[in-house]
Amino acid sequence: MPASIREEVDHLLEAAFTREMSTRLNCPSCGSAHVAQMLGDNGGISYVCTACGHSWS
Repeated sequence: MPASIREEVDHLLEAAFTREMSTRLNCPSCGSAHVAQMLGDNGGISYVCTACGHSWS
């Protein structure tokens, strides 16, 4: 495989990893990444930590 194709694949994999890491949520209370997204009462988005039970929007 030519080096230019390898470099492009490496670049794409790095970009996908960076995007995944930047969209992760952490609980502001305990710092856990075990966060679930749920629909709020008025149709808004809320989050709940499945580790400690803290919820926020």
